[in-house]
Amino acid sequence: MTQNKKVRQGLLPYVFLLLIMLGVFYFVTIANQKVNNLTYSEFMKSLDSSEVTELEVKPRERASIYEVRGKLKNYKENETFYVRLPLSEQVMKKLVTASDKYNFEFTAVADPESNSLLIIVANYLPMLLVLAIGFWFLNKQMGGKNGSFDFGKSKAKLSSDKNKVTFKDVAGLKEEKEEVKELIDFLKNPKKFQKLGARIPKGVLLYGPPGTGKTLLARAVAGEANVPFYYISGSDFVELFVGVGASRVRDMFQQAKRTAPCLIFIDEIDAVGRQRGSGIGGGHDEREQTLNQLLTEMDGFGENEGIIIIAATNRPDVLDPALLRPGRFDRQVTVNLPDVKGREEILKVHARNKVLADGVNIPALAKRTPGYSGADLENLLNEAALLAVRRNKEAITMSEIDEASDRVLMGPAKSSKTRSENDRKLVAYHESGHAVVGIKLKGANDVQKVTIIPRGSAGGYNMMIPSEEKMCSTKTDLLEQITGLLAGRVAEEVVFGEITTGAENDFSKATKIARAMVTEYGMSDLGPMQLEQQEGSVFLGRDYNKSRNFSNEVAHEIDTEMRKIIDGCYKKATQIINDNRDLLELLATTLLEYETLTKEQIDYLVENGKMPSEEEETTYEKMSLTKLKEIAKEKGIKGYSKMDKEEIIKELEK
Repeated sequence: MTQNKKVRQGLLPYVFLLLIMLGVFYFVTIANQKVNNLTYSEFMKSLDSSEVTELEVKPRERASIYEVRGKLKNYKENETFYVRLPLSEQVMKKLVTASDKYNFEFTAVADPESNSLLIIVANYLPMLLVLAIGFWFLNKQMGGKNGSFDFGKSKAKLSSDKNKVTFKDVAGLKEEKEEVKELIDFLKNPKKFQKLGARIPKGVLLYGPPGTGKTLLARAVAGEANVPFYYISGSDFVELFVGVGASRVRDMFQQAKRTAPCLIFIDEIDAVGRQRGSGIGGGHDEREQTLNQLLTEMDGFGENEGIIIIAATNRPDVLDPALLRPGRFDRQVTVNLPDVKGREEILKVHARNKVLADGVNIPALAKRTPGYSGADLENLLNEAALLAVRRNKEAITMSEIDEASDRVLMGPAKSSKTRSENDRKLVAYHESGHAVVGIKLKGANDVQKVTIIPRGSAGGYNMMIPSEEKMCSTKTDLLEQITGLLAGRVAEEVVFGEITTGAENDFSKATKIARAMVTEYGMSDLGPMQLEQQEGSVFLGRDYNKSRNFSNEVAHEIDTEMRKIIDGCYKKATQIINDNRDLLELLATTLLEYETLTKEQIDYLVENGKMPSEEEETTYEKMSLTKLKEIAKEKGIKGYSKMDKEEIIKELEK
């Protein structure tokens, strides 16, 4: 399809050139022709006086005339005459006699109106062309493929066996897979459920953040059940004309009934399932009619036995309540971001077709990527593979994975960007301030990597992640997180006696945490009260119509409590920086020299006060796990890739 489009685009200049040439030909030849209209007497006078040099006669039987064209002796090259003569044998005999007598060129043309086919073509071809163009335009507008009037047909596509997906292809999501296994059992053996009077859910709604595998899970259900699987997007229902979407819903269920038991998967159902009559300006007739038809088909007067609908969205808060009631989407499954074990399984799935070096530690990588979705992890390994190809390597190493992680989070490194030495020092001490607090406070996030190489709009980058993943955070944890965020500004003020704009993003994060502690979590002197809600109006903007359950006096108290939290954390960060000034100087000077420090290097610096030398790196205890695995590979130690650091050292020391 794309190739044909390119061919058509390549022919357009030639078609345009041809039209220009035809226009030029018309104006040069036809437009410059001079035609003199003669009367009957003038023509006969010229004919008798032997002034005619060329003559063409064309009979018109319907009009009972001869159309005569020709030239006279005194005419120029582009000049002709035209005259109408009575349609009679005498006139034709006179013309033939004059041609024989004066020997000029004489041509007789048959009457074109005597050809019925030619008449039909001449009279009806323009009309047919107009109809064809209108038919084609209507077909394009309605999105039809097999005709212009199939726009009411369903656009749901039947998945082929080539794209079959099973639970083996879905890493993580253990609880989510358990939730949908009942659907598979029902589709395989519905009588087992009907025997006890059990009614299987008619619909399952999968919702969660983008990229968590909702669509993949739906495809896996169909693959495991081995039943027909129809898939469609919510936006495919809505069209320009009212009633088209409802027609497509009816047609989709009619198709599904013919192949029941089957599955229908509607992706991004919020495009058609939004709450009716909401937002500025009221509802949307076409979308609401489509939703009404969907509600009727799922649980109305008609029965759709054997048809299970799975829908996916990351906006469950905007869906119509009638769509979520029992009898329609009976079961709602939250597909959350994967935990560390789920990330490890997902990384192993996406690493199947990647060539990884022996030093790549998948479990360690899973611990370093909290908050990543399945799509993020797939993109991480793909970016690492692209970097490895760019660097002409035969396998993907941790170096490429680290760089890919930084690129995904912050953008590509701007190593060529020129900066003054003073800017480098400011960034080095700023990032070292974050690192010092992260090292000294247990509740603060662990420092995994520090760099002063600019990325995106940031002059430096400090990768800090929680030491362990928790379902909830304590007040101490939140306060120490705020302290860690403020440590960069504190380091600037302590060392240089001056403050910069580099802490803008840190302040934004710290302020959000502090406000949430006061207004949502009840972690202030105002007591256990929820004064604000996280979500705003989804139709007017998230914060445009945010709920405020307090007076102006309470708003002042909220500001006071927030300031108290921020000031307390700032003082604590100042104390930690002053008490550990030597560590701050050590990290900053090392950063200025090496520009990037990893967690292993930071830990070594804290313990030994210096970077490991080449001699010290030959000691196994001082080496990183990646380096040890490289040595173990060279020495031919079996199973080294699954060993931890202590096991590899024992094998090397044998």
